[in-house]
Amino acid sequence: MTRQWTSFNIASVVLGFAFLYIPILLLIIYSFNASKLVTVWAGFSTKWYAAAFANLGLVDAAWVTFKVAIVSASVATVLGTMAAMALMRYTRFRGRFLFSGMIYAPLVMPEVITGLSLLLLFVAVGMERGITTVTLAHITFSMCFVAVVVQSRLASFDRSLEEAALDLGATPARTFFSITLPIIMPAVIAGWMLAFTLSLDDLVIAQFNSGPGATTLPMKIFSQVRLGVTPEINAVCTILVAIVTLGVIIASLSMKYNDVQRARAEQLAMQTK
Repeated sequence: MTRQWTSFNIASVVLGFAFLYIPILLLIIYSFNASKLVTVWAGFSTKWYAAAFANLGLVDAAWVTFKVAIVSASVATVLGTMAAMALMRYTRFRGRFLFSGMIYAPLVMPEVITGLSLLLLFVAVGMERGITTVTLAHITFSMCFVAVVVQSRLASFDRSLEEAALDLGATPARTFFSITLPIIMPAVIAGWMLAFTLSLDDLVIAQFNSGPGATTLPMKIFSQVRLGVTPEINAVCTILVAIVTLGVIIASLSMKYNDVQRARAEQLAMQTK
């Protein structure tokens, strides 16, 4: 039985999307404002984008942010995938409950607590705060998100495919890279994109664990917004929105392509039987 859309449901969806996306839309529109006043429209102009690229402070912060995001997302994807494999394939081992709790703790832990805990750890081991500490901090809190995404895909994974590969003489490593990894690759890509986006967006944890020369773009924007929002900041935020949107589109197309390829392979296998 299909449910019909009521006026209340439609109004709720419209209001919800309006609450989420109208502020972003206004930010994008006023990034093309010719006036310095963000509340007064004075004509269309792209000069603030040129000013943003000419601002060396913003450019350096953006470079640090993307470097940290790429490295932390890549490492977090590897570790998160390994953790998901361990939790799904080895359901009985000593310390599993503690291990799963440590993996999922950053999901519910306030960012202030996570950032302060990591700061105390780095101080205790004598590690100087900088790009390395920010990267390690981002790996710590984003790894759990990757583990959740990959684990959800492994829950519906057909283990008979791996068993068939092992019966045919493939090693466990070759079975993983030839069978398991290609099938769960959409989830791995989605986990990487989620970790990358979380790293781009993070302010609190980076604020605790950054040092000289490790100012990220959210930290830079936050420090400048204290003095007032400018169209230059709107331009930088619009560029970030465009990058994240492009990444989501690429990840969605990649997942759809993998689904189509898997469906074709299954259809071909059924025809050859």
